[in-house]
Amino acid sequence: MKYLVRPAGASAPAKSRRANGAISVDLYARPGDARGLTAGASILQAVRRADLNPSARAWDFLTIALAAIVADAATLRRSSPDGWTRDISLDLALAEPEVWKPHLSLLTSALAFLTTDIWDVEITTKAGVPFKPRKSAAAPEANCVALLSGGLDSLVGGIDLVSAGKKPFFVSQTVRGDAAKQGDFARRLAADLPFIQLNHSTNTAGVAGPDETSQRVRSLIFIAYAVLIASTITTPDGDPVDLYVNENGFISINPPLTPMRVGSLSTRTAHPRFLTLLQQLMDAVGLNVRLVNPYRLRTKGQMLVDCMDQKLLGELAHVSTSCGRFQRYNYRHCGRCLPCQVRRAAFLRWNHADGTDYVFDDLGRKDEDHAAFDDVRAVAIARLTVKDDGFAYWSGGSLSWVQSDERDAAETMLQDGLAELGKLHDHYHVA
Repeated sequence: MKYLVRPAGASAPAKSRRANGAISVDLYARPGDARGLTAGASILQAVRRADLNPSARAWDFLTIALAAIVADAATLRRSSPDGWTRDISLDLALAEPEVWKPHLSLLTSALAFLTTDIWDVEITTKAGVPFKPRKSAAAPEANCVALLSGGLDSLVGGIDLVSAGKKPFFVSQTVRGDAAKQGDFARRLAADLPFIQLNHSTNTAGVAGPDETSQRVRSLIFIAYAVLIASTITTPDGDPVDLYVNENGFISINPPLTPMRVGSLSTRTAHPRFLTLLQQLMDAVGLNVRLVNPYRLRTKGQMLVDCMDQKLLGELAHVSTSCGRFQRYNYRHCGRCLPCQVRRAAFLRWNHADGTDYVFDDLGRKDEDHAAFDDVRAVAIARLTVKDDGFAYWSGGSLSWVQSDERDAAETMLQDGLAELGKLHDHYHVA
């Protein structure tokens, strides 16, 4: 599927949405003012309200991410030959095309690793910056940027940054059911630090019916928001702005629990390979940002135990969101998906009561909703595989993407993470 993507005000896309076989996408335009699919209009308003002046290069990075998230949502996996892998082509207009053109292979490699699809990207038009720079803009009182999702890991990361004396600019991707929570977390962490919520506001109505549900590009758009904000921060001596992607190492690597989960059920939001490719791309185009995940070698349980403000964590941890099906269950944690199991195991290691409301609480119950549910069985199978065949056999190539000097520590972390899950299963007598 090919998408012709133009920021509002750039040279007009094809008159027909499907002219030349391409679907027209108008970025930073409201649906009523556009000729095709849309995304990003609300971002301009949020940046204006915050009185910020992001760089043209950061806007280009966001344009790329918005184009990718529209294509990701509008291209259904079930329509592909194998029912999963899609062939997606983006024709882009950017403000600085010559900066990006030599490095498109890095971009397509990052997208391919993130989504397990085949991507082709070309830049055929020069566009203006979608946001008219202000003559004078606010200088953020921040020295780094941190993603604040409303999740438990980003909460711990935010607490630790503030406790260590850092001044992060907190960036959230507005998610239905979590928007108020994100704002509350930001205020509780440090009311005097800057905070912004952004939303891609993608509209793909009329292309293929309901959107594709897998939507692996969401992590890229979240990082693109933070890069946009990072470009407004000035550091001493022009050092890179640290962008904190706080995610426990077990979920970052997300080792396939069983051979059947290698592709479709293993997300790569903060995977070291994905972050490395993104860092290489940003370095190549001159985006002065350094991606940092200080918890890449820690389990979720270890993050909770070592958090620098135990009192604040104790007050907020149970309110955070971890579930992959949170909206589906009316903003309740299902309790049985892998993220929920990792969360519950972390609470056990932390040795604090878990006040989270789980739809499926007793994982040991012998029915298809609990002990026989796919994610629960997958953890049980992983434990049996390690017991019978050894850890190296189970982990397979999961550690191949980890840099060599951290591979031993990463292996220990994965063993600890699986052990945490094992104690959860033992607690509920999952057979």
